Amino acid sequence: MGKNVAPPPELADRFIGRSSRVKDLLSLVARVARSDSTVLITGESGTGKERIARILHDASPRSGSPFVPVNCGAIPEGLMESELFGHEKGAFTGAVTGRPGRFEIASGGTIFFDEIGELPLSLQVKLLRVLQEKTYERVGGSKAMTANVRVLAATHRNLEEMSRDGRFREDLFYRLSVIPVEIPPLRERREDIPLLVAFFLRRWEEEGRGETVVLGEGTLEVLSEYGWPGNVRELENVMERLLVLLGGETVTPKDLPEKIIRNRHSEPTFPEQQPSAIFSPAAEPLPPPPSLLPIPGDGIAGASDALRLTQTIDPGLEFNLTSFMGDVERTLVQKALDKAGGNRSRAAEILGINRTTLIEKLKRFGIS
Repeated sequence: MGKNVAPPPELADRFIGRSSRVKDLLSLVARVARSDSTVLITGESGTGKERIARILHDASPRSGSPFVPVNCGAIPEGLMESELFGHEKGAFTGAVTGRPGRFEIASGGTIFFDEIGELPLSLQVKLLRVLQEKTYERVGGSKAMTANVRVLAATHRNLEEMSRDGRFREDLFYRLSVIPVEIPPLRERREDIPLLVAFFLRRWEEEGRGETVVLGEGTLEVLSEYGWPGNVRELENVMERLLVLLGGETVTPKDLPEKIIRNRHSEPTFPEQQPSAIFSPAAEPLPPPPSLLPIPGDGIAGASDALRLTQTIDPGLEFNLTSFMGDVERTLVQKALDKAGGNRSRAAEILGINRTTLIEKLKRFGIS
């Protein structure tokens, strides 16, 4: 690969991030956009593959012509050929008029195959022909039509592995991946998370969708440490949820979804003199011993009980901390709910957590 090209400022505005991974990505996009070569965009779900495809189109000489996306997983196999190449009148039952396909609509511009790995094998050979010969025919027609389009494709699958297994044509894979562009997952560019959070907050406010929120102490750190398996899309959804439910308020770590609190990237720390902290998924300051929860005589284990329990564990046995803590937390939730007579709001007060957090725990533990 040649020397990096500094991405134009407008590219940085359309794909948020200042990490080295994003800079390298946008540098490659700036170089590739000027060509007419086929590009295969890879990356996990939610990383922004279609956004990169649109940037490639908008920065190309074809930007004045249509950008036509094709979701290969959303179109039934029986309709796919007609969707791509169009059909003539009478080509099949119900074809009362002729209709242009996506290639015809995209003429002069770009056609983008999203989730290309879902394209049926029977259509893969037809797409390969278009890439090789730049021609196609409508369904039911015989006139050769020119495919004056640039082809971009994206997938979260490993097409090379699929081609070895016979699930994707190897020749089509090589035709599509003339220039591979890989989008890094969010967990590999954590320094971009604060920028993305600020962007979502600002966009919410600019669109007039309601009051924004203030991130309290430690909240941004928790967001930055989470692994984000759903990538930017998951972060966007979480931010929208917080803005809808807590608009105008301060968001603290305990307001975040339970999965974010429980699956933080960094290992939890257990402060000395505060053994009860191991029971706090939000890692917040807890009341001092002797009791984990201020409910006298309620039968909920206190910190001293937890310590005695840990001392009974045979050091020679395999011990899974995550499993153990899950069991302890489930017991606490169940006992708090029993004490509250099934009242979720009261049980949440007893546990010192939000009602929405309690509901998530009940669903996770299967407690009705």
